[in-house]
Amino acid sequence: MICYIRKNSIHAFLKHKIAGQMVRSITRSIACKGPQKMEDYFKDKKIIVTGSCAGMGEKITERLLDLGAFVYAVVEKKDGAAKELPNTKQIFCDVSKWEDTYKKMYDIGPVHGLVNNAGVAVIEPFFEVTENGWDKTLNVNARALVRISQAVAKNMINAGIKGSIVNISSTISTRAIPDHTTYCASKGAVNQITRTMAIELGKCGIRTNSVNPTVVLTRMGKIAWSDPEKSEPIMRRIPLGRFAETDDIANAVIFMLSDYSTMVNGTSLVVDGGFLAG
Repeated sequence: MICYIRKNSIHAFLKHKIAGQMVRSITRSIACKGPQKMEDYFKDKKIIVTGSCAGMGEKITERLLDLGAFVYAVVEKKDGAAKELPNTKQIFCDVSKWEDTYKKMYDIGPVHGLVNNAGVAVIEPFFEVTENGWDKTLNVNARALVRISQAVAKNMINAGIKGSIVNISSTISTRAIPDHTTYCASKGAVNQITRTMAIELGKCGIRTNSVNPTVVLTRMGKIAWSDPEKSEPIMRRIPLGRFAETDDIANAVIFMLSDYSTMVNGTSLVVDGGFLAG
């Protein structure tokens, strides 16, 4: 009986010791490996950015190029378009056109990421909402996003690419402000489209998320929010005491596109300095 206990005790001890060594070995291996650098991830990756000629789209494109990516820069028309940069290809497309948009996006071929940034804002109070304002806003901000993503995701699946799609939404997708009926509606739609895409495309290894900024100080943003009477009520609700810069949004988009967010799917990354927290 005494020998039996000793044998089992020795067996248990050795088993525990071997298991401990394995855990330590795996832990050391993980610690030594470290996360991949952003520069390594984006090098030679192909990314589509819509609405890339100004504001947030221009900054996102600039940052992706700095990280070594090749960017398909989608702009509405040749007139007034920025000069094509190295490692970019301009795609001229009116994204409100259903069939033409799908064909042009599909013809690009497989890419590793998509940023649905193209958007419009028709500012109309509720009682002054027009058919044109409604159709234009919903067509560009929501419908086009679906059509573009259909083509891009189809190419990703056919090529076996587990890519990332980032949709640009807004904080006023969830907290409304006056005079923005159609814009709030369109960005609320973006949130739900993003979640639906995450569920359906996630099965194919494609992640879909949204980035939801507060007011962003693009060139047009500075003009639109220059009136203190309009901007102060929003500013007072932001604990950090400022509106977002284009770099703030680009940082969030880069994170969502990269392998640093491989388990993030179907979420809204709010970039608002705390606006929605209160």
